[in-house]
Amino acid sequence: MNVLKFGIPKGSLQDATIEIFRKCGWKVDINERSYFPEINDESLSCSICRAQEMSRYVENGTLDAGLTGKDWILENNSDIHVVADLFYSKVSQRPTRWVLAVPFDSDINTIEDCRGKKIATEMLNFTRRYFQERNIDVDVEFSWGATEAKAVSGLADAIVEVTETGSTIKAHGLKIIHELMQSNTQLIANHHSWKTEWKRDKILQIARLMQGALLAEKMVGIKMNVHKDTLPVVVEILPSLNAPTIAHLYRSDWLSVETVVEKTVVRNLIPELVRRGAEGIIEYPLNKVI
Repeated sequence: MNVLKFGIPKGSLQDATIEIFRKCGWKVDINERSYFPEINDESLSCSICRAQEMSRYVENGTLDAGLTGKDWILENNSDIHVVADLFYSKVSQRPTRWVLAVPFDSDINTIEDCRGKKIATEMLNFTRRYFQERNIDVDVEFSWGATEAKAVSGLADAIVEVTETGSTIKAHGLKIIHELMQSNTQLIANHHSWKTEWKRDKILQIARLMQGALLAEKMVGIKMNVHKDTLPVVVEILPSLNAPTIAHLYRSDWLSVETVVEKTVVRNLIPELVRRGAEGIIEYPLNKVI
């Protein structure tokens, strides 16, 4: 039987990835003592791998495909096929940012002010290239963790660190003075695997279902009863992917109207629907939108 070797990122993305897989219909059981979780799909073999290393294992063929950040692909300068952008993280569905930060009382206010300074970061290769391309001579050293503390304690003049909201950086008494890049989760594939038809089909299946599950997290379904006389004024305010579904109720002048809307719209939409005559409004979560 054909089996695709797939990498699941260890660390901050692991739980979010497993939850999205669950919404796609795959149940991933992780044993803390094993890097090879079980999955309810005989055509998939999963491995847990650090996001920082994922693109290297996909590039050399140890894995056919996997999930990692755009940032680590650039850091490793990996030659892989990017199948899909998947905007999710441990906190939200938006890109993360790699930023240059310094202590609040630092006299470094621009990226040019870093000339001759020491910068600590986990993103070593990318940071060096970034400054070299701008002809800014800096000393970039690798940070094994607790990077914010390096700047606070004076072990480095500045840091290049990843953030989603910036709150952790500010909490450590640092200020962001420059954004180097934005990153998001990407589904990647080995070039040879991508050229193999059955592997490509399986990888595309994963991409399509994951994208559908992520889109569904932003949306809800709503269903309501509407009298035929008030239908036009109700439908005119209903957003939908194409057009709302409308069905006649049995032996009645009332209709059932159903559509899919963004979560952020619902709080204002429902009161207006009631005002226009909609009744029996039901809001329900979605698993996938494809």
